[in-house]
Amino acid sequence: MKKIANQLIECLVKNNIKRIYAVTGDSLNEVNDAVRVNKEIQWVHVRHEEVGAYAAGAEAQLTGEIACCAGSSGPGHVHLINGLYDAHRSNAPVLAIASAMPSSEQGVKYFQATNTMKLFDDCSYYNELATTPHQFPRMLHSALQTSMTKKGVSVIGLPGDLTKMEAVETRAPMVVYKANSDVCPNHAELEELASILNNHSKITLFCGIGCKGAHDEVVALSRMINAPVAYTFKSKMELQYDNPNEVGLTGLLGMPSGYYSMHEAEVLLMLGTDFPYSIFLPENVKTIQIDIKPDRLGRRTSLAMGLCGDIKSTITALLPLLKTKENDDFLQKQLKRYKNVKEVLASYIESKGKPNLIHPEYVMSVVNRLASDNAIFTVDTGMCCVWGARYLEATKGRSMLGSFNHGSMANALPQSIGAAFAFPDRQVVALCGDGGLSMLLGDLQTIAQYKLPIKIVVFNNRALGMVKLEMEVEGLPDWQTDMVNPDFAKVAEAMGIANYTVTDPEQVASTLQSLLAVDGPALVSIFTDPNALAMPPVIGLDEMKGFTESMLKMIVNGRGDEVIDIIGSNFKHMKEVL
Repeated sequence: MKKIANQLIECLVKNNIKRIYAVTGDSLNEVNDAVRVNKEIQWVHVRHEEVGAYAAGAEAQLTGEIACCAGSSGPGHVHLINGLYDAHRSNAPVLAIASAMPSSEQGVKYFQATNTMKLFDDCSYYNELATTPHQFPRMLHSALQTSMTKKGVSVIGLPGDLTKMEAVETRAPMVVYKANSDVCPNHAELEELASILNNHSKITLFCGIGCKGAHDEVVALSRMINAPVAYTFKSKMELQYDNPNEVGLTGLLGMPSGYYSMHEAEVLLMLGTDFPYSIFLPENVKTIQIDIKPDRLGRRTSLAMGLCGDIKSTITALLPLLKTKENDDFLQKQLKRYKNVKEVLASYIESKGKPNLIHPEYVMSVVNRLASDNAIFTVDTGMCCVWGARYLEATKGRSMLGSFNHGSMANALPQSIGAAFAFPDRQVVALCGDGGLSMLLGDLQTIAQYKLPIKIVVFNNRALGMVKLEMEVEGLPDWQTDMVNPDFAKVAEAMGIANYTVTDPEQVASTLQSLLAVDGPALVSIFTDPNALAMPPVIGLDEMKGFTESMLKMIVNGRGDEVIDIIGSNFKHMKEVL
């Protein structure tokens, strides 16, 4: 007899799903056993279901294929929530199997009871509870089809008793139809857009992850109209390399060059970005947005035009309608500003820091220099994102993942697990904050158990660095941001992972070189300066007032030495952004 659980696994295999990230449990046991019997799909035993959801989201983002995670009834599938939010907001096609209580006990407040329909509604495109063997195959296909075509999460609530029932063959297809189509604005819209671009000389392109796969087209457009190219952090690895007109990022992690190239333009052309920080978008610039999802048009700023199309097809159709511009004064002004910004950033790595106060900027620059040209980086939310945004450089083969839209802590370690399973032949480097790593520390053992060759760099600043900065900008003395950490190297050693600790800046380069050369998983804990701050591209009077108030309160509370260290560590960049 073929059970529902076997039917589920056969369908996943037919749709090229390679593994299920999960913690097994009573209501999932039949699914687990079906994986054992099938042998064409892998069960990855993570230590926490949140890690499984993050790993699946990472795999889906890197491959473009559906990835799968699962949680057992009640607490097990509740743990999936944070990772599924991240996957959904990252447009990652993920199928989540939310195993549930027995069908006969639904609605009577049974042990571990949850309402999966309510629970997952806000982080999914498809979310249904299976009830009968006849319904299940069609429901499974709908979930997979929705996830692939809408690019997001689908959730199947699956009662444990249903998995044991005999499968029913139906006319439901067992495979997903990907329906990849070129989408382009109509000719009249393209002509209107071309007229605007042809009749303005100061044009800036602001590019997001929707430009993935359209690098050459974006570069060709920017060169034809002499437009600087600013981009989001999420799209950096897609756009920075071999791009003579790039001027860096804007936003909280950005640079003055990216910010001013947008604010000094006559026309801002937003390509494939749903950049959420409206405060960094100009108000008095003619703005045009192109996106494959028309519901995004105009929801961040007012537009002169809003066009639906994929970026590659749209630019290809647009280029023949444009006139090549000769004047490049605006472009050269922004490139000069970008050059100055890069010189300031480089000055932070001239000094490596002091023992136990190693400059994190220097550490990230060494990671960038030593990592392979096809490395996959995962960066924790917070200060690791800042240093990654400013010091990791793109190549044609590199990739970078983070919790860019959801902004959750502790994403780097679990995302590196998904990356390592998806691409076992590529170098995977997890850039972790000590706060993020501590939150999901147990899944170091998942890396050890599966011998994943992940290289973990811990920026051990003994603090929640980004929260510390946020409090100071708000005029508050940082409070409850300090961390008493374990010896991360000894924790790694106990789990069978090669390990290093660096407290001397002179040992950073040689130790990172040794780390990357390890045949298997390895971790290094680097004691970085907790007072290294990340200043935004422009500081307003409110931010300066708040920062000053915070420093005064720290002095009054007997922390004057810390104030001196903070100002001394960040004087160059504060001067630049002011």
